[in-house]
Amino acid sequence: MERGDNNVTLFSQNHSITIKDCTELPSMVHSPGLWNYFRYGTVSYSLPLLQLQMILIFVMTQLAHYILKRYGVPKFTSQFIVGLILSPSFLGRLKILKNVLFEVNSQETIGMLASLGYTLFLFVIGVKMDMGMINRTGRKALITGIACIVLPLVVGLAFQVFFRRIWVTEEEASNLPFVTAVHCVTPFPVVASLLEDLKILNSELGRLSLSAALVSDMFSTFLTSLATLTKLAKEKSVVSGIIGSIATIVYVISMVFAIRPAMFWVIRQTPEGRPVKDAYIHFIMFMVLVSGLLSDYYGQTFFFGPFILGLAVPDGPPLGSAIVNKFNCFISEVFLPLFVTTCAMRTDLTLLFKFDSLMTFYTCLIIVTFVTKLAACMVPPYYSKMPLSDALTVSLILTSKGVVQLVSYTVFRDNETMSDQTFALTSVSILLIAVIVPILVKSLYDPSRKYAGYQVRDILHCKRNSELRILVCIQRPDNVAAVIKLLEASCPTRQSPLGVYALHLIELIGRASPIFISHQMQKKTVSNISYSENVTVAFNRFQRDNENAVSVNVFTAISPPKFMHEDICTLALDKLTSLIVLPFHRKWSIDGSIESEDSTVRTLNCSVLELAPCSVGILVDRGSLSHSTVSSEASYSIAMIFIGGNDDREALMFAKRMANDPNISLTVIRFVDSGGNEDVSSWDKVIDSEILKDVKLNNVGDEYVIYIEELVKDGPQTALIVRSMVDEYDLIIVGRRHNIVSPQTSGLAEWNEFPELGIIGDLLASSDINSRTSVFVLQQQKQRIATGRRN
Repeated sequence: MERGDNNVTLFSQNHSITIKDCTELPSMVHSPGLWNYFRYGTVSYSLPLLQLQMILIFVMTQLAHYILKRYGVPKFTSQFIVGLILSPSFLGRLKILKNVLFEVNSQETIGMLASLGYTLFLFVIGVKMDMGMINRTGRKALITGIACIVLPLVVGLAFQVFFRRIWVTEEEASNLPFVTAVHCVTPFPVVASLLEDLKILNSELGRLSLSAALVSDMFSTFLTSLATLTKLAKEKSVVSGIIGSIATIVYVISMVFAIRPAMFWVIRQTPEGRPVKDAYIHFIMFMVLVSGLLSDYYGQTFFFGPFILGLAVPDGPPLGSAIVNKFNCFISEVFLPLFVTTCAMRTDLTLLFKFDSLMTFYTCLIIVTFVTKLAACMVPPYYSKMPLSDALTVSLILTSKGVVQLVSYTVFRDNETMSDQTFALTSVSILLIAVIVPILVKSLYDPSRKYAGYQVRDILHCKRNSELRILVCIQRPDNVAAVIKLLEASCPTRQSPLGVYALHLIELIGRASPIFISHQMQKKTVSNISYSENVTVAFNRFQRDNENAVSVNVFTAISPPKFMHEDICTLALDKLTSLIVLPFHRKWSIDGSIESEDSTVRTLNCSVLELAPCSVGILVDRGSLSHSTVSSEASYSIAMIFIGGNDDREALMFAKRMANDPNISLTVIRFVDSGGNEDVSSWDKVIDSEILKDVKLNNVGDEYVIYIEELVKDGPQTALIVRSMVDEYDLIIVGRRHNIVSPQTSGLAEWNEFPELGIIGDLLASSDINSRTSVFVLQQQKQRIATGRRN
């Protein structure tokens, strides 16, 4: 084993210190066991030490976020707090951390790994970013995005020009423009992460903020690159700056005109529905590392090249989603927390007590740029007639700070552009803004307030012979046939037409921003990929088959499943629909057995039931709809089970509409309490009797309707009758009747597996019943009071 002496010189503000360090060659990587630590009190082997560091950071960040997330604290803030806890201000003073786990020689290894993780994070963010959003950005978002960086930058630079002579020296002032620029940036990853944490990614304000952030981020990337090259020319030579500028321009041009077309070639080589070959993915990752080396070589930061390369990769499936699926989990859950924590560990909060003129200047600069940015982001939306609270919300979102600003300050601190004291101040400002902004946004903006039922939008109050507007949601291809069969059964005519709005829901993979497409306005996306083509063709055929009786509009929403309810409810609100039709989350095979279940669909259905601005129906297709032959001559048997209440009255009105079709036979079965113990108000009884009057008199449309009354004493007797009649019908319509207690269903609530279907609906959809009879469960519009602020 060879030993060599290294002389390392550390520079402080006033003097330099030379440390003589002994290095062993070859390096000790693999440990013979933990006994070595217990004997000598140190971990001399690099690999076990790195593993211990990663385990400690991973456990602490996960535990901290588990505790803090219930208070609405984002992941970044939890990771930052863990870094502060491990910093010299707190636990970093302990001997076991300072001299063993995070001793000086080990910091280079974990720092390198963390930097590699952040590089991959920026690459993946670039892949997720949809550059086509810039072309689709409205005037409001464009002006907001430019204003939120230009105005604070101008004011910040003016502030430092006027006051730097008072508080800072010439040497300190030379680096101020670079620090000021970081104060003013609006990084797209920070805004997208905040919106996702606040669960408003799909909201109107969320989409506006994303578009503005993308514009601002592209503008700030250009300014940052220009500043980096200017600094290179200043520190080395003008020739170096010119060469770096030319290399940067050539690199960007090659990405646009060579690499991006090559990426589309890879997509064309991938058969539809098939995954991208691993060889292509491996070569792209090789290019990520090479691009980092190239950007570092010609004067840019190591992160610049991979980020631009990520922008050259087409977002979404198949290539963008393949890259995100392979790397996103490990990068976001392991590498990024590691990087954020190690950056925050550099913060020494004790330095904040040594307040001098430089600290005073930086404090004023942070406040001035923040306030200016807040005003600059608020004015354009407010001038565009947006309510003041919403404009302030957009402004707060765009002034949020996160990992990108932390990285920039860390780089400045490491290359001595910024002192440790100033770094501590900027780190605290990041933490304060990251904590306060989500709290203020939640208090100012409630996306569900717009769905409050100020207007009655249901089937019951829809005028006779007027257009019934229905929003149908498509999750899987097999949903199309079942939904169209249901719409055909609702008997659209010229006198009583249907307005159908079909919304194809696609999970957002490989993108950071959601997409909403109107196929009447836009046939293809920026990637020249046609979405929902099969859905569009099927519904257009349905419109042609029912000419002058049906109007169809098809939309596609590409968004995260947990936010899809925003797309559904917003479209229903905008189109003034009376009914939303959702597919059930369970899929049955032809023989009646359960083929698959999707818990995300069930969660979505429950969210829509809670927030919908109109009535909602859940369609449980057990084969009678999707596997039946659609023919105008085929007879169709439908039953409607009536117990009483708003939901049952809504379901009966929909069933009455179906009775106008000569090929449909409708049977209305009313369950009546035999003991007369039903706890129903007299007014509800009057309404139930009134809505059933024409059914009893067989005066529904031109066709014959069968009316049956069943006397039951309790829930088990009702269940017995329902089970016996299932196979007699193709479709059974019921009301949800959620949380309504009645003798007819007593004793059945305890066995309710799917509350979103109600008691009777859950009984009919049970796996215990082997039947192909489909079920349609309706819930009448809920009348709610808005909880958010109104302007």
